[in-house]
Amino acid sequence: MDEVRVLDSGEACPELPIVENGGRALAVVWPGVGALHRSMHLVRLDGDGRTKPLSHPSDAVYHLCEGSATAVDPGSGERFEIGVGAMLHIDAGTTYRIEAGPAGALLIGGPCPPDPALYDHLED
Repeated sequence: MDEVRVLDSGEACPELPIVENGGRALAVVWPGVGALHRSMHLVRLDGDGRTKPLSHPSDAVYHLCEGSATAVDPGSGERFEIGVGAMLHIDAGTTYRIEAGPAGALLIGGPCPPDPALYDHLED
């Protein structure tokens, strides 16, 4: 497929069940729109919201657009503060969780290539 497209990151995007508490995640760029090699998810966490523990067969990258957040290694308890404009890189197979600060957080990113398990709930 050779084309350029603009994708809306609004309500038409499917929700991903990766937020444990306070917020939501939407699949914007994912295999369902024809993306084979990249995923980009919009993750909005409320104040003190957090994702579920996540792990993917490929690397994942997130950009913190707004707010503050901490990446947590649930196994060791190690915590990594993330500031606005920072990029978070997670190696393939690493379990992680993202926790928002008191004012919440807006992140964009995801595993590359896409992790099919994130979309299992969308199949008929």
